[in-house]
Amino acid sequence: MIRVVAVATVLGTLVAGVVLYTKSLPQWQIKPPFGGLDRKAETAITPEAWPICTTMVSVVASDADWAQLDPDFKAGKRALVAEDWTGAIKAFELAALRDPLNADTQNYIGYAYRRLRQLGPAIGHYQRALTLNPRHRSAHEHLGEAYLVLGEPDKAEQLLTALEDLCLIPCEEYDDLKRAIAAYKRLAAR
Repeated sequence: MIRVVAVATVLGTLVAGVVLYTKSLPQWQIKPPFGGLDRKAETAITPEAWPICTTMVSVVASDADWAQLDPDFKAGKRALVAEDWTGAIKAFELAALRDPLNADTQNYIGYAYRRLRQLGPAIGHYQRALTLNPRHRSAHEHLGEAYLVLGEPDKAEQLLTALEDLCLIPCEEYDDLKRAIAAYKRLAAR
């Protein structure tokens, strides 16, 4: 009988300890993991939710919210439409100072440098865009086109393969780079 009383006392103490412990926990620790979280935590944007890219075709469109928030980004896009490559570089570099993790900004700077036929800086900015966002389709396409200008079709083919993996459905960047590689091969065969 003494053993039963001792076991009951120990069990009662354990149960009381668990109850007291759970009552003293902060609310976030005892809510269910799904559906009961604070709404502020659910609205956080994960890197996977970021836009994959913006292409040069959509430069005229207001394709990103930050274009509305950053006047230099917006000015850079206007300069691209006007084919003012130097003005675009200046504007996007100012925007990059405020948002150094924006892969689109780096891609646009690279594009403007490539249009000025300054391939070294262009490639550097495309690579920086891909470092910031490895899924940036437009940077893959433009870097591949820059490699074609340098006479390095193997590197362009590697980027085409990467685009094939990124584009689960047909995408413009893949088609554009594929056409550029085909045109390069036709010219090289002559």
